[in-house]
Formats: sequence, C-alpha cells, structure tokens
Amino acid sequence: MHRGWKVVVAVAALVVMGMTAGVLGMQVQGAKADPPASSYLSVNEDDFRTIFSKMSGAKAQVMKRQMELLGARYDLGDRPAAGVTMSRGKPIQDGVRVKLPAGATWEALEKMSPAEIREKGLFPSGFLPLPHPNHPEGGMVFPRFLIDEVKKQTGRDLTRFDLDFDIPDRFLPEFPAPIYLTTRPDLGDVSRGRLVTTDNYYELFNGILNPKQLEGLRLLLTPFAQQQFNLTADRRSERPSLGVACFDCHQNGSTNGAAHLVGDIRPQEFRHRIETPTLRGVNIQRLFGSQRALKTVEDFTEFEQRAAYFDGDPVIATKKGVNMLERGSQVHDMGEFQEILDFPPAPKLDVFGKLDPPKGTPAELRGQALFFGKAQCATCHAPPYYTDNSMHDLKAERFYRPQLVNGMMASADGPIKTFPLRGIKDTPPYLHDGRLLTLDDTVEFFNLVLGTRLTPEEKKDLVVFLRAL
Repeated sequence: MHRGWKVVVAVAALVVMGMTAGVLGMQVQGAKADPPASSYLSVNEDDFRTIFSKMSGAKAQVMKRQMELLGARYDLGDRPAAGVTMSRGKPIQDGVRVKLPAGATWEALEKMSPAEIREKGLFPSGFLPLPHPNHPEGGMVFPRFLIDEVKKQTGRDLTRFDLDFDIPDRFLPEFPAPIYLTTRPDLGDVSRGRLVTTDNYYELFNGILNPKQLEGLRLLLTPFAQQQFNLTADRRSERPSLGVACFDCHQNGSTNGAAHLVGDIRPQEFRHRIETPTLRGVNIQRLFGSQRALKTVEDFTEFEQRAAYFDGDPVIATKKGVNMLERGSQVHDMGEFQEILDFPPAPKLDVFGKLDPPKGTPAELRGQALFFGKAQCATCHAPPYYTDNSMHDLKAERFYRPQLVNGMMASADGPIKTFPLRGIKDTPPYLHDGRLLTLDDTVEFFNLVLGTRLTPEEKKDLVVFLRAL
C-alpha cells in the first residue's frame, strides 16, 4: 500500500509538471509572430473572396516596395546601345546599371579583399540576390506583354490579382522571340514574327516538323494546372484558370524573363528567385535546372510538370490537378521538339565558335583575347557553345553579410550551372535570378567576384565580344 501510494504521488507530480510545461510552452508559442516553418504547404483553403479582397488591396503597396528596391539598386533609364540590337531588332540596353554605394568606385572596390568589402558593407546592392516581386508569396509571374498576347489569342488570362512583374520591359528579351531550328536552318525564323500558341502552332509548323515533334510542341503549348493558376479556390487569378503552359514562360522556345521561386529550398525566405532560361541549344546541354543538375531535357520536362509547377509539394499538386505526363510518349515528344531549338545566327563566328578574324572588329577581337585570357571567362564558358556543362559555386557571399531583403534571405547561392553564352545578347537579364540587367553589369560582377582587375577599356571590349556571340 505504501509503495502504491508513492507511485500515485509520483505520477500526479509528473502530470502537474507536464501541465505546467504545456502552459509555459503555450505562452512561449503565443509570443512568437509565426508558427514553426513546415516543409509542407497548408491544404486548407481560406474563403476566396476574402483572400482576393485582402491581397488585391495590398497589391499597390507590395509593388511599391519592390519597385523602390529596384530603383535603389539600379539605374532603370532607357539608354539603348548604339549599333547593336537583338535578333529581331529590339534595342539592347547599354551601360552598367548597378548603383555603387555612396563614395565607392569600381576601381577602389576591385583593390579591396572580399572580407574588407563585407566588413565595410560596400558590396553593391544590385549584386545581391534579387527577391521575387513578393517573396513571401512567390509563384509564377509574367510580363504584361506576354499576358496581353496570350489573352488575345487564347482567352486565357495570366494576370495575378496580388502582384505584377517588376523588371521593366526594356531589360527583357524581345517579344515575340524568333525560333530557329537545327533541322531547318535554311528557314531562318520559323515563327514568322508571331507568338506561337495553341491558336496557331499547327498552321506555322505543319509540314516543317515530324509528327512526334508536332505533338511535343502541342503539349508544350497546352495549359496545365499550376500553383497560382488552377481551378480551385486556392489560386491567384481572379477567375478559375486552366493553368499555364511551358511556353508561357519559355515564349517561342526562348524566354520572356518570367520569374518564379525554386521549389527545392525551404523555408520560404531562403528560396531563390529563378529567371526563366532560354531553351535554345538544349541539345548541346547536359545539365538542366539552374541548381538541380537534372541530367536530360526529359527529366527537366517531367520535373517541371510534377514538382516545379506546385512549389515542389506533391500534396498540393494532387489537390490542384497535377498533369502526370506519360514518359515514353508525351515527355519524349516534348523533349524531341525542345532539342531542335537552335541558337540565333552568329555570322561572325567560325566553325569553332570563335571570331573569324576578317569579320571581327578590333574591339571584338580584343574582347575575345580577354575572354580567353585575363578575364578567365573561358575557364567555364568554353566554345563553340560557351559552356562546360558543369556547375560552379562563385561564393559571392564572401562579399556581404546575410541579410533579409523584402522577405528574402540574401545568403549563399550555392552551385549554379554554367549557362551557354551563345546568343547571350538576346536573353537579358542575367545570372540565374536576373539580378544583372545588362552585359555591362555582368562583366562588372564577375570582374569583382573573380578578382580579374580589368581596366575600364577592357570591360568595354569584353562586352562588345559577348554581343557578337
């Protein structure tokens, strides 16, 4: 009896201690601003009209904050480069647009060590990772010119009620982009200056593609449910949406600069903005996805449909209508079309991908010598397509302290694949998140991060060479 009483007392004490701990835990938890981060998104829907009213009402303030960030980081003025355009004639923006910290110069910065730049807070803010227009929310967001043309042709509306695209059109690729095929180089631009959609693809490509390629193109143009654009109440389009198509971001097999967040990082503030890469030249690439290192274009295509469309969350994907493509036919057909998308013509390059001396200007030839020498560009970007099909970590975080920027934690980028530089003048902005608006910005970034100590004249010559690729 005495022993049993002790057991009862001990149990009661444990219960009281547990209750006390529970109350304390509730008090501590109640003091937190947010619940603990989870790898999973909530499947519980809030009332759509409540969410629509709240988020559409906040849109102006969200975009004001983002545009103020861009204005503080960059010179967004319209200053086209003289004598050079993209393939269909759109002007290329000229000059370094990243703003320097007060009192700093490029020449002074390149003489400082990364640690010194970090300690003094002198790393240009335009070289920091770029947040999504609304980073805590994220999701696919499209430039207005793409939204308008898709709606005109197909009736689909890719407008988001909670945010707009942020980077001005002058810093984005030309629209519609030309399409060049490895199988029919004699035809030149097979798009005929039109945005290819379900409305016109058959008219444009019947008789040029084989049946598998034609079917692959149809699927690349077909909208499927996506995180922000779907038929459920948990969406960011005012009306229920059929979804998005691969070629909504990769317009005409190239890019329109559309932005998203990578699906393979948690929590949300550590996710990276991803700027849509061009699909031109995927036949010579061996890695796909800026950081994922997928090994085939078929892997990439299937991954995008099953995961990236839904922020890497299979539970949400099932709820919203994931499109399970059949690998042996549909994915293969989509891959076959993508693999015949060619780079734009570069008439000054020889069969080895270098300048044909009689065709190159003195500045271009000087830039080429720098590219293969002092600037160290060719270490990663080898001709003829100017990629090594590998991944590299620039460790840019050596130059700055981790910091929260508009809901995004600017920290390490990690390994990034080497993007091909063929046709690079046609596909601004640059780097995986689009933080570099011009080729001039890109040269300044790598000059500082790699410590190559280029002179102002050498930087200009290198830009001129890159525009010839």
